[in-house]
Amino acid sequence: MTLLDPGMDLTLRPMRYPAFFDRFKDAIKNTWTVEEVDLHTDLADLEKLSPAERHLISRLVAFFATGDTIVANNLVLNLYQHVNSPEGRLYLSRQLFEEAVHVQFYLNLLDTYVPDEAERYEAFAAIENIPSIRRKAEFCFKWIDSIFELRELRTREDRKAFLLNLICFAACIEGLFFYGAFAYVYFLRSRGVLQGLASGTNWVFRDESMHMAFAFDVVEVVRREEPDLFDDEMTRQVTEMLAEAVDCEVQFAEDLLGQGISGLSLGDMREYLQHVADRRLATLGIAPKYGSKNPFAFMELQDVQELSNFFERRVSAYQVGVTGTVGFDEDF
Repeated sequence: MTLLDPGMDLTLRPMRYPAFFDRFKDAIKNTWTVEEVDLHTDLADLEKLSPAERHLISRLVAFFATGDTIVANNLVLNLYQHVNSPEGRLYLSRQLFEEAVHVQFYLNLLDTYVPDEAERYEAFAAIENIPSIRRKAEFCFKWIDSIFELRELRTREDRKAFLLNLICFAACIEGLFFYGAFAYVYFLRSRGVLQGLASGTNWVFRDESMHMAFAFDVVEVVRREEPDLFDDEMTRQVTEMLAEAVDCEVQFAEDLLGQGISGLSLGDMREYLQHVADRRLATLGIAPKYGSKNPFAFMELQDVQELSNFFERRVSAYQVGVTGTVGFDEDF
């Protein structure tokens, strides 16, 4: 039996994929709650932002409002039913919980940052009325729909379609769209503002890194079990998919940065997105497309521990039940 064989194996012993179970246990150690994040410390900063910076924040929270809900929907509708490994489904169940926490965090973010109820409704309707966000949503929905009708992965083409969906959500959506969003947050933190948002983002950042790592583990297992699926056509499709995701995210950057943000240029953001896309391709064993470097020193320093009194509040530099310090994922 292989990982993508139709069926629903229920037997945890003997365990066929213990690495998936280890991912599940690591995720449990990383448990956090929205109540630990104090966004109210950001309110004074919001008043000091320029109109261009407030526009950036408005667009960013509008994307956050529905981004993780889309990821959760794909996990439930498309991924869980096709991973024939009970330990793998344990991790996916945990990931679904984490997506729900992210949705709650972004709900709190909007309630705190956007006191006007009509403006909040507008943010939640962003995929309909903001073109740059609608384009990203349409990209996501296209890949959700690509395997929505598949109930079993019987053929080689079915399995390739599943892999493309999995790679899309890991590399393009969690691994590019959200990493682009994190860059804006950490840029503002480097300016000394919106520390509450950055603190909550640290937790989300760690979760998303683990989601990607699990998805890429699944890809590697399938590559070992069914290497013939990973042909030149698959390489071409993945490269084109990531290029389209970069284009979507560059359009979003044009929207966010269109009014001019001192210290953050569209050119640097494009280079950063291309750099991230190349890193995702490298993880998948595919040659880089862009050859771009990371222009953001503040992202290179992301693994520096957040300075906070541990006895006042548990911070994202610590995991539940883990002693010592834990570094962030370095795959920016």
